[in-house]
Formats: sequence, structure tokens, C-alpha cells
Amino acid sequence: MPATCSVQRRWLTGDGVRLRAVTAGDPHGPPVVLLHGFPDFWYGWRHQIGPLAASGFHVIALDQRGYNRSDKPPRVADYATDRLASDVVKCLDGLSVDRAVVVGHDWGGGVGWHVAAAHPDRVAKLVVLNCPHPVAMQAALEGSFAQLVRSWYVFAFQIPGLPECVAAGGDFRLLARAVRRSSRPGTFSDRDLRRYRRAWGRPGALTAMVNWYRAAARYGPRLPRPRVTVPTLLLWGERDRFLDPDLADASAALCDDVRLVRFPAATHWVHQEEPREVNRLIAEFVGTTPVVVTRP
Repeated sequence: MPATCSVQRRWLTGDGVRLRAVTAGDPHGPPVVLLHGFPDFWYGWRHQIGPLAASGFHVIALDQRGYNRSDKPPRVADYATDRLASDVVKCLDGLSVDRAVVVGHDWGGGVGWHVAAAHPDRVAKLVVLNCPHPVAMQAALEGSFAQLVRSWYVFAFQIPGLPECVAAGGDFRLLARAVRRSSRPGTFSDRDLRRYRRAWGRPGALTAMVNWYRAAARYGPRLPRPRVTVPTLLLWGERDRFLDPDLADASAALCDDVRLVRFPAATHWVHQEEPREVNRLIAEFVGTTPVVVTRP
């Protein structure tokens, strides 16, 4: 994140939880909500916050529930996707914003898909990075052995207590290794991983983070209307170790108005590996029409 970018840290109210947020840019500019995935936190958007703020947007990067400084409710049911989506809607209410651009990566993309499908009146535009539409993902898990193998960790995460113990061992050695091995060399510096380790080490954080996967397996996406009607930009790093590239096309097919951009040399961490192009595409996409409608 550029040193010249001035950020503010504040608390927002989600669906019965307090969420820590980093905000930047003109508070009267078009709002852009950034939703991280696993095992990330707001810092995963460090390459986007400054440039988007400099482009005139009001950037709101959340620590989603269970992550870093945000509240960590104890029940698995508290991490069902409809609750995660409700957090975003409640935050917009608290900010007096009717509609915002929602940008999500990995699990944050899953929340973005859900908000756009279930609450289209609150989403001006949707940007998703390396996360399939939940209907497309479910179909792949049921019909593709290759995707089932790629998603082995989802099933391992269902074992009570074990994933947290394994991930925490050796100062989060395996978790840090997984982040580095799934990205291009140099994407995550030692300094970056020190910040990640602090976030992972907060009391209750690892269990809360894994509970997202447990809740997904138990409760599913619960989408009565799966089609996404809001304008959508889908960015996809094709060297993703976790997701089949065909999921991008399957997800785009569930959108009424979509642009799909592939990054042949990028991995799952496309926004951290190709930040200039990702930032350009997001700013160009968001800036094509006015997006902010603020409540009186």
C-alpha cells in the first residue's frame, strides 16, 4: 500500500457483530467495499486501497467476521453465507449507503456473489476475483473428480479441532507455506507474513476462519434466485491451484451482464500478483457509470 495513502481504522456494525474496517479516499466518493478471503484479512487489499482511493473512490476494506480484529462468534451457524452477506448489507446501512460496488476475492467473492444475488438493490456493480459462483462450485464438486481433489482441504476442515492445531503449529508454518506455495515467488514478503501471523494468532481467529468452511458444508449458499443481474467483472488467475479454470466460464454463465478477464500467468492471488492491471480494470469498470446513492 503506498505510503502516501491515508487510511482510517474504524468499527462497523454487521449482523450482530462488530467488524473492523480500514477506509480510505473521499468519504463522499463512490463507495467500494473490499471483501477478503481465506486466510486473509483487510491487508490482502494493500495493493488496491491506495490506488482506488486516489482514483476518487471511498474504499472500505473489511475484516470479515472471524478474522483479525473483528468479532468471532462461537457457533458454526454464525458463519453461514447468508449471515456473512447480511454483514455487508448492515455495514452499508451503518454507512448510510444505499448501493456500493462490492469487490471480493476467494471467500470474499463468495460473499459478493451472495450479496449480489440476494440483495441486488444494494450492489451497484460486482467484481469477483478467483471465486466461482456458488451454484457453479456445487456443480463442479458433484460432477468433477478433478475439482473434488483440488478441494480436499474443504473436507479436511470439517474435522473438529484438527485443522486449527495443524495450522497453528510451528508459528503457523504450514499455513504460511501454503500461502507462499500457492502464489508466485515474491508475492508475500517476510514482512507481509509477519502481519498475517499476528492476525492468525488472535484469540479464536483460526477456529472462526475454519468455521466458514464448516458452515458452507452444513448450510450451503441458500440462494433462492441464483442469477446475478448486476453488472459483473470476473477476474481469474488461471494458475489457481484450488480452482479449475472452467469454473470461470460456468460462473459467467450465471450472470446477465458480465465481463470475464483471464490472467494466464497469475495464480489464486491475482490481485497481489498483477495489481496494476487489476486496479486499472476495477477502476475502469467501476467508473463507467455513477454508483453511489447515499441515504439522506
